[in-house]
Amino acid sequence: MASLTPASADTPPRSWLRWLPGLAVLRSYEAAWLPKDLAAGLVLTAMLVPVGIAYAEASGVPGVYGLYATIIPMLAYALFGPSRIMVLGPDSALAAPILAVVLGVSGGDPMRAVAAASLMAIVAGLFCIVLGLLRLGFVTELLSKPIRYGYMNGIALTVLVSQLPKLFAVPIDDAGPLRELWQLGLAVSGGKTNWHSFAVGAATLAAILLLKRFERVPGILIAVILATLAVSVFRLDAVGVSVLGEIPQGLPKFALPWLSNADLVKIALGGCAVAMIAFADTSVLSRTYAARTHTRVDPNQEMVGLGVANLAAGFFQGFPISGSASRTPVAEAAGSRTQLTGVVGAVAVAALLLAAPSLLRYLPNSALAAVVIAAAIGLFEFKDLRRIYRIQQWEFWLSMLCFAGVAVFGAIPGICLAVVIAVIEFLWDGWRPHFAVLGRVPNLRGYHDLKRYPHAALIDGLVLFRWDAPLFFANAELFQQRLMEAVRASPTPVRRVVVAAEPVTSVDVTSADMLRELSRNLAEEGAALHFAEMKDPVRDKLKRFELTEIFRDDRFHPTVGSAVEDYLESAGIGSREG
Repeated sequence: MASLTPASADTPPRSWLRWLPGLAVLRSYEAAWLPKDLAAGLVLTAMLVPVGIAYAEASGVPGVYGLYATIIPMLAYALFGPSRIMVLGPDSALAAPILAVVLGVSGGDPMRAVAAASLMAIVAGLFCIVLGLLRLGFVTELLSKPIRYGYMNGIALTVLVSQLPKLFAVPIDDAGPLRELWQLGLAVSGGKTNWHSFAVGAATLAAILLLKRFERVPGILIAVILATLAVSVFRLDAVGVSVLGEIPQGLPKFALPWLSNADLVKIALGGCAVAMIAFADTSVLSRTYAARTHTRVDPNQEMVGLGVANLAAGFFQGFPISGSASRTPVAEAAGSRTQLTGVVGAVAVAALLLAAPSLLRYLPNSALAAVVIAAAIGLFEFKDLRRIYRIQQWEFWLSMLCFAGVAVFGAIPGICLAVVIAVIEFLWDGWRPHFAVLGRVPNLRGYHDLKRYPHAALIDGLVLFRWDAPLFFANAELFQQRLMEAVRASPTPVRRVVVAAEPVTSVDVTSADMLRELSRNLAEEGAALHFAEMKDPVRDKLKRFELTEIFRDDRFHPTVGSAVEDYLESAGIGSREG
């Protein structure tokens, strides 16, 4: 919803109202928006039903629970969500990690599968709410673009492969994408395929992909309706085409999900994993549509809104949900202005469950598989990866490693691998950063890296050393090693070392102790350790770490130039600043 934080409102609402952006929009709702929101909600309903059922099946739970995961969560997000037109619901990106957990703990029992999926939604909801309240909405930004591409490509492959058995109507054991492909190949070559089911699914997939280029045409709805009519008219269910069948009449009920004799740790880890995926996708979509509507979305409130929606899903027989990259554009194209569109869609789905659940009786499962496969195809990213390979190959191979991790080990282990790689990548630049010994270059102001300017002149008895990273436990020893190497490589005995500390944005206890030891070692060799351009917060930390007795005020200089001038004056050399 539009600009729903206190900073963006004309008059700041009371503090508790900032957590209820839906009320802020309701207070400023314009009558001219109502027809557009109503019409967009009805158009959106045509997508919510087949997609919700398809993603439920892909997640390992009965199809009707996909509708349950649509109704109450969309109402909750309308109240707590900050995005103007974001549509939440079951999503293909979450299907693989949900399925990995559900299959492992349900033992083939549909009700245990539903309970496991609902528990995952509750865990995901609590995880998002806690991070949002702690204002940690930035955490998903720690995953770099190549790593996100890697795990999303892996999840896309996992989702696609998981639906192929339904498309071919052959039973396959859950054994990971590569082994499932092998089993599928053996089954197809062994003549176990139901070709009627395959024909319906393949035709549905072709229709969806062909109509996808027309943004205002509900291609999924048209394809699913045609597939359902074909099964009904030609009685294809009598020749082995599996259909959805009767779905229970009525609305989702409040329930406290619980599983006995289940791996709750696996459920908890799976819930946290889908929460991270859901927020990563939702935040990207939210920012994209906020930019289009010239509004701002608070990422912390987005996390809270997503968390409340997942809690609602978990307590009302649903499973984890996310922002939808397929349904949100439909709402936008249909003219949606506010979250009233989602409210209308949720109410319409509820009306379908109450009044006409038999309409979905002949919906073929292979057509539902085609819907998920089409969505999975849309998740793949190749174009930008080619650009990344061209400009930064090592990040491309990181992406490939994440992709392989998901494809070989499954969604949950693969995502954990992606997070570990992201942390390593985050630390690497600080762990082994660039450093430089500086000198003076004729006719060029300032002091510059000797590696780039080998002809730069050094100042007798002075080493200017620059370290291009924060100082922390992982690089403290390397800092000391590189600085002492620069001292020993000096062509003249060193009397002073000046660290150009402008890039040093932080220090920790380990690096502070290292500086104490370094200063003592340099003093034993007759040299003093000084700093130039050190930021005040970093200098405050040195004081807190009890280094003021070692590094007095005269050891700090506002610029490298003033540090050089001070050295030349104290050494009695006189200024030779170029």
